[in-house]
Amino acid sequence: MEPLIARPRRLRRTPALRGLVRETRLHPANFIYPLFIVPGNGVRNPVGSMPEVFQLSVDMALRECQELLELGVNGVILFGIPEAKDSVGSGAYLRDGIVQQATRAIKQRFPEMLVVTDVCLCEYTDHGHCGLLHGQEILNDETVEILVRAALSHAVAGADIVAPSDMMDGRVAAIRNGLDGAGFQNIPIISYAVKYASSFYGPFRDAAGSVPTFGDRRSHQMDPANFREALKEVQLDLAEGADIIMVKPAMPCLDVIREVFTMTDVPVAAYQVSGEYAMIHASAANGWTNLELTMMESLTAIRRAGASIILTYFAKRAAQWLQENQ
Repeated sequence: MEPLIARPRRLRRTPALRGLVRETRLHPANFIYPLFIVPGNGVRNPVGSMPEVFQLSVDMALRECQELLELGVNGVILFGIPEAKDSVGSGAYLRDGIVQQATRAIKQRFPEMLVVTDVCLCEYTDHGHCGLLHGQEILNDETVEILVRAALSHAVAGADIVAPSDMMDGRVAAIRNGLDGAGFQNIPIISYAVKYASSFYGPFRDAAGSVPTFGDRRSHQMDPANFREALKEVQLDLAEGADIIMVKPAMPCLDVIREVFTMTDVPVAAYQVSGEYAMIHASAANGWTNLELTMMESLTAIRRAGASIILTYFAKRAAQWLQENQ
């Protein structure tokens, strides 16, 4: 008898067959769309390094939310660019801070929209760092106290989830204790447990106005060379009460996403960051790649690695593609 020839191509012949056996599927509900909120009305400032991304006033952010919901994208994460900054980032926790205003407005107009708020100080400090300073040293415990105040102010404004992105030690436990003590036991925490000191963040700092005035963030964000340290950070944040674990950036860290997915029993989020987004756009603009296909391949890879939640600036475009092609 002739030996059987394996023919995996039998299941690849037609779109219907490929769809039938597809292992990894994306849905607009997997996406969270970042919004950069600025003071004013009718403001829609293009971000030069990020095509199709804008700084938006609250009224314009509401229009964006309506479009997102129509596309099936049910979540946004808010980053605030305040009118004034100071050395202690006080705008992060003001009752009428820019993120607090946007949160109240979105939840009032679209209660079904999931509002995640970024909890960090870099957008609010005049020096652009993620915490309080003593000389050029970023203070950990003193910064954590401010982060708790910011998270509480977001919860009071109506945030569904708070997401500390600062990488200060012990901040998840402090925020959890602060939320619980104020009666917000049901507010989950997405912890940026694995946040590498990555060069892929450059366009974000352009959008958020958070370029450090000196030095860099390597004293608190992780060395991209380290894998085991990432797993330690995950274990620490879970022990402190994190509900969802974030890995950032996404595409350079698919191995980390997969390991976090394997080792934990909580949802895993990944942030397809500004540099990843800008590179895909730049490659397509030069005619080297197809924008839609590269976008969808990159998002599918992140989902395949184990992230069920993807923060991406492609959320609108990807949701539109999914509507038209599935």
